[in-house]
Amino acid sequence: MQVGFEAKRLFTNFTGLGNYSRFIVNALSEFAPENTYILYSPKIKSHPEVDPILARPNTKAIGPTGGFTFFKSLWRSWGIRYNKSVADLAIFHGLSQELPVGLPKHVKKIVTVHDLIYIRYPQFYNPIDVAIYTAKVKSACRRADKVIAISQQTANDLIEFIKVDPGKIEVVYQGCHPIFKTKASADIRAAVKAKYNLPDKFILNVGTIEQRKNVKQLVEALALLPADVQLPVVIVGRATDYLKEVIACAQEKKVMDKITFIHKASFQDLPVIYQLATVFVYPSLFEGFGIPLIEAIESGVPVITSQGSCFREAAGPDALYTDPHNPQMLADALNHVLTDASVAEHVVRSSAAYIKRFEPAVIASDIMQVYRKA
Repeated sequence: MQVGFEAKRLFTNFTGLGNYSRFIVNALSEFAPENTYILYSPKIKSHPEVDPILARPNTKAIGPTGGFTFFKSLWRSWGIRYNKSVADLAIFHGLSQELPVGLPKHVKKIVTVHDLIYIRYPQFYNPIDVAIYTAKVKSACRRADKVIAISQQTANDLIEFIKVDPGKIEVVYQGCHPIFKTKASADIRAAVKAKYNLPDKFILNVGTIEQRKNVKQLVEALALLPADVQLPVVIVGRATDYLKEVIACAQEKKVMDKITFIHKASFQDLPVIYQLATVFVYPSLFEGFGIPLIEAIESGVPVITSQGSCFREAAGPDALYTDPHNPQMLADALNHVLTDASVAEHVVRSSAAYIKRFEPAVIASDIMQVYRKA
């Protein structure tokens, strides 16, 4: 069977959607090697994350040709259908909420939808972007034979907000990058600790510093901890204007001296930062899935996250959950983990068993089942 992918972000994005694209293609090419996988992308370029995928004999990339080399965006959304390879496809899978138009009728169309946060929380987005994203996902879901939601929460949102037929939706989770499975040596841990001037013990948060991620609640909870329990907080993520609110809160609560911001951590260093942490806190208001939770669990760190949304799907029944609007509840959970080693050990051990369902072999099997159903 030949499977095509809309794979722009596989080649151009080295965070969320790009990581998902590479994870899926890697998993399928390894665990369903009998198929041929064709990556359609307006840009095809070498990168250490991409080259091993293209080195596999069952995977190849195709870019625009002819006049479309000057109109690459048009080729991605409209011109792919003219490539002669499309006639031999059994499946075309849009990995990032989009499908090109005009694909042949015999080709079964699959689209992965990651989240509809821009519909649920439009106040966090530019109105024009909301309109564009909404139109694209509605069009893709209407034309798809099957819609893959990366969580039950996303499946519910598809049904609620854009009225997708529940019979078209299949929930298939995602896994994290394999780099998080490698345990760093003592020397590497020491080097990363020195590079970022990290404390011996600390509370970690990872994610863009924006309002939806709600890191200000962690600052408020830190201030509520008993003085002998307070640990430094390390916040890793790209800054937005919301950072000003976080800093103002930390200054007001008199805990600014306990907070370290790292805005440009190397992706290669990130697993080591996780492994050095004492506890991982993710107080986000809403996510499509919450990959940092799996990254933390893979790294052997106890997790505290929010109630609701998809968080229990990602972190499992044994992580600790708090109301994302209640800093005292978060402070109590932190106090519990930081003062009782048995609690932390239980969370780490049980959560590690839970996330085995996100292994590449499992995900590849689940994706292949969706293809067969289509």
